Amino acid sequence: MVEDLKLVEEPRKVLSMHPKKFALWLFMVSIVMIFASLSSAYIVKRSDGEWLMFEFPSIFQISTAIILLSSASMQWAYSLAKNNEVNKLKAALILTVFLGISFLLAQLNGWSRLVEENVYFVGNPAGSFIYVFTGVHGFHLITGLIFIGIVIYSTFNYKVHSKNLAQIEMCTTYWHFLGGLWIYLFLFLKVFN
Repeated sequence: MVEDLKLVEEPRKVLSMHPKKFALWLFMVSIVMIFASLSSAYIVKRSDGEWLMFEFPSIFQISTAIILLSSASMQWAYSLAKNNEVNKLKAALILTVFLGISFLLAQLNGWSRLVEENVYFVGNPAGSFIYVFTGVHGFHLITGLIFIGIVIYSTFNYKVHSKNLAQIEMCTTYWHFLGGLWIYLFLFLKVFN
């Protein structure tokens, strides 16, 4: 009778992820690695001495508030998509683009204020790192704005709704990532400046 009982293994549950989401996560990990290496280089170079001390432009605090607002508007857009509120969704996405562009303009203003303080890209590494950190982040933010533009196009073609959330979900994840990355950079540069 015991021989009749066989030990049967239950099939393992396979972990799966949308291939585009997986690619997005790999892309974000690569961005983290870029900024981790830049942060490490910054700390090592700063310890060499001959580090230019300067006032960190206050406009970067304003840009931090702007990117936090844009993250909130992007989350709002995602919740609107889940509830099929397409007209409000369009407005929320356009607001996020407006805030993203405002962030970039504030960053450019920060660069001009750095120039007023005689902090240039070429010269002392302290200035060079500020421009590289903000410039590389700005480039990735532009890619985020392009991604939002694609989502807006899809929304106007009624391809973003409660039954088709993958695109806006990925866009929201990426946008929040960029916001979090800026918070890290802002705090890092404030602490180690």
